[in-house]
Amino acid sequence: MSVALGTTRPLPVRTTPVGDPGDLLAALPGTAPYAWVRNGEGLVGWGEAARVDVPPGPGRFAWARQWLTTVLGEAVVDDAVRTPGSGPVAFGSFTFDEDAPGSVLVVPSAVLARRDGHAWLTTVGDAPLETFTPVRDPGRISYGDGSLTAPEWELVVARAAQRIRGGELEKVVLARDLLATAEHPIDVRLLLTRLAGRYPECYTFSVAGLVGATPELLIRRTGQDIESLVLAGTTQRGTTPADDVARGAALFASAKDRHEHECAIASVRQTLAPLCSSLRTPDEPELLVLPNVQHLASHVTGRLRDGASVLDVVAAMHPTAAVGGTPTATAIEVIRELEGMDRAGYAGPVGWIDAHGDGEWGIALRSGIVEGRRARLFAGGGIMGDSDPASELAEAQAKFRVMQYALEG
Repeated sequence: MSVALGTTRPLPVRTTPVGDPGDLLAALPGTAPYAWVRNGEGLVGWGEAARVDVPPGPGRFAWARQWLTTVLGEAVVDDAVRTPGSGPVAFGSFTFDEDAPGSVLVVPSAVLARRDGHAWLTTVGDAPLETFTPVRDPGRISYGDGSLTAPEWELVVARAAQRIRGGELEKVVLARDLLATAEHPIDVRLLLTRLAGRYPECYTFSVAGLVGATPELLIRRTGQDIESLVLAGTTQRGTTPADDVARGAALFASAKDRHEHECAIASVRQTLAPLCSSLRTPDEPELLVLPNVQHLASHVTGRLRDGASVLDVVAAMHPTAAVGGTPTATAIEVIRELEGMDRAGYAGPVGWIDAHGDGEWGIALRSGIVEGRRARLFAGGGIMGDSDPASELAEAQAKFRVMQYALEG
């Protein structure tokens, strides 16, 4: 169901406490599941009480906020829980490039949630009964080149590094895609279950066919408090415990990766400072160790100055230097010129927002777009002047393994 601005009727919404639902993902029906789950907590949804395709362009976040104000703000709500994520909730995905179509907001007909020992169910109108079919295995998976072959992409990396050495910019993040074809239709629920099980510290998400497990929290808003997790600088896991420790130490000491991380932190600080009455960034990053890679990570916290919604903060922050580059405007033009593909929702904001402006949004990394038997997987990395194309290709291939595991088990 699509709802256009100015034509909505108030949505009747009811939120009630429920007992512990157990595995949230196990509650999802087979059609069009929505999810935002970390360490077993979060929100899952199904059905569509309202949906809209957000028009592309520089005003897309303002347009989205107006739509949300109309649809969520005018809902007739009976909320017995009254916590962030209760009442009407919209899941959303925005394309990386503001000029690309494909951004979407959806208010599910039903949302099941759990946080801090509490669980609740939200229904919109007469939420339809869903048929809970068994989770299906996709069978054999075959892979093919995406927009560029591996050698072609290495050449793009070399060209980008040359332009950085020439002084045009400091850093650019380049992505590549990989096409996967399954023997049978791909059941998103299976991918979500595998991702959440193997990467519990990541945010496992599903919105309108975009599925993944991102380690990067773009922004969380709870009341006036905000939090962001900045990742920039990556190395693969080691083959032995000693090798793993050595790789982490080398990453922490790497001038290239530390500079890349400092660029990302400076970008976030510059963006958030005007919105916040207080803002705290760490003096040094820490190591975030995931099953497939290690990252340099920094937790940024602050307090909003004027009560902006989480989507307002998303609009101000995207694209960050961590997924675009530095200077960001120049990097975006280089991406458009060199990358040779449409990122769609990859590296764009994905998450949820409630009627009070609270919510959680991540950057859609370690992800793919699923349609029938096919999936388009994405991975990328930050390119600096001294980047080695073969090493950057290896890093991207390591990141592909997240979604390959989800498909293959």
